[in-house]
Amino acid sequence: MNDQLGKFQELGRLLQERGLEMIMALIILIVGLFLTKWAIKALKILLAKFIKNASVISIIANSVGVLMLGIVIVASAMEIGVRPRPLIALIMIVVLTAIGVIVIFRPLIPTLPFKVGNTVKIGDLLGKIEATTLLNTRLRTFDGKTFFVPNRQILNDIVINYHFTKTRRIKLDVTIRYDQDLIKAKQVLETVMTEDPRILTKPSPQVYILELGKRGVKLGGRCWVNNLKYWVTKCELLEKTKFRFDIESIEFAYPQLDINSRTDLEIRSLKEMEDE
Repeated sequence: MNDQLGKFQELGRLLQERGLEMIMALIILIVGLFLTKWAIKALKILLAKFIKNASVISIIANSVGVLMLGIVIVASAMEIGVRPRPLIALIMIVVLTAIGVIVIFRPLIPTLPFKVGNTVKIGDLLGKIEATTLLNTRLRTFDGKTFFVPNRQILNDIVINYHFTKTRRIKLDVTIRYDQDLIKAKQVLETVMTEDPRILTKPSPQVYILELGKRGVKLGGRCWVNNLKYWVTKCELLEKTKFRFDIESIEFAYPQLDINSRTDLEIRSLKEMEDE
């Protein structure tokens, strides 16, 4: 009991003598950690404008973060009276070792092929990434379901990341009847795409004849749009195509069944021809 009381008294004297320094050291450590985290994010955004390789960006940003963390720890320790020289030497050894490990082994560590906020398809699941951890990824589908997918399964499966590229191609496939004006239909479909300000001019919108089918002539409009605007733009282009074809009196093809009616006389004549 006396030993515990003595320890508390010693702790009280330490707080009286070094309390302010300890509080300042804790503040430096907390603020430094927040600044380091913010600096890493800002550096990644800045480097992304000049460097396309995500792995190189991650190595540089993480190395700078480790160096800043070492500086923060040294500043915090010096505030409570730790001698700077041996501490700086120790911290520099740890920092250089950590940077070396990052540079050598970081490219060998598998990374998930998406970021939080990306729309992806993992196996049969299509949705938006909400969060990632070391063990699993939280994906929310567009019908409101939340899935926790193990990262090992993601790394062993085919993943489609719809936000990985800046642009995406829209496909507008329509089928018109054989008796319609084919040239006019192609011009109208191309106009629908070129008049939309969201459609990119390079590559320019194109219209192709895809198939001469049983029901009619299948036309395919192809144009490019910024990835984030893909879905809404495609839906609105389909709506505009329907309205413009109606205005221009261009009729879509639809499933139909031809029924030929023959009289008894025609049937007997056919049978006689077959017998001959």
